[in-house]
Amino acid sequence: MRHPSFHHHPELDRQSFLLQRVQPGLSGLMDGSLSTLAPIFAVVLATHQPLTAFYTGLATALGAGVSMAFSEGLSDTGDLTGRGNPALRGAITGGGTFLGGVFHTLPFLIPNYHAAIVVATVIVTVELVFLAWLRYKFFRTSFLRSFVSVTVGGAIIVSLSAALGVAAAG
Repeated sequence: MRHPSFHHHPELDRQSFLLQRVQPGLSGLMDGSLSTLAPIFAVVLATHQPLTAFYTGLATALGAGVSMAFSEGLSDTGDLTGRGNPALRGAITGGGTFLGGVFHTLPFLIPNYHAAIVVATVIVTVELVFLAWLRYKFFRTSFLRSFVSVTVGGAIIVSLSAALGVAAAG
């Protein structure tokens, strides 16, 4: 039997879940999805070597995942903010970052340059829709606003990295 002063507060539980689990995961997925685009697309457009782009993307996803895990874990003890255990938050953020970066890296295992780029572009599009849906579902934001925000970031990164890759190849 619960003590009468301890009532179950579903909204508080939801808020803790969002703050301690969903937000670090979403932050990692977004960072991984966006930050790895530049090196992958710059390298594949400069070299026309999908396998080189794969290794670049894998190394970037691993490095970004470890970096984000430490950054998140060391940025806040969770004591004052209620954001929960820093090691768990760091692991969630780092894992999300790696996953966000590795999915659009996998198509570069396809040896055909054009096919790899097409498949990677489709996967990036699916990732952006998924990220927008997650923001909509968990943070009650407008799906369209979330999609546009994430897509604009992705478009800027891809444009800059594509320009760099084409210039390097040129």
